[in-house]
Amino acid sequence: MEITISSITEIGAVNFAPATEIEEIIQNVRTIVTTPIYSVPLDRMFGVDPELVDLPIPVLQAKLTAKIVAAVQKYEPRAQVTAVTYDGDAKEGIVKPTVRIRLKE
Repeated sequence: MEITISSITEIGAVNFAPATEIEEIIQNVRTIVTTPIYSVPLDRMFGVDPELVDLPIPVLQAKLTAKIVAAVQKYEPRAQVTAVTYDGDAKEGIVKPTVRIRLKE
């Protein structure tokens, strides 16, 4: 089963009792991708590196994709990233990742 998590820009409200395991995994992936590293006190490496924002868009996308895949692999082992695509406005420097995951059996 593959799931697309689109327009990841902010974490939103945290549901501490998701109704299903799928909801929990989606929320966890969204949290990983929207959390800047060094911002979690007891795990400074949790999240994705915000220092990439000043890179040219193609370089940013390549490096951010690698960081997203590695972070999801480390912090949400029930999911495997199958694709990361980007929406946004290149002229404005806006990049919004869409992450496609497959649930591991």
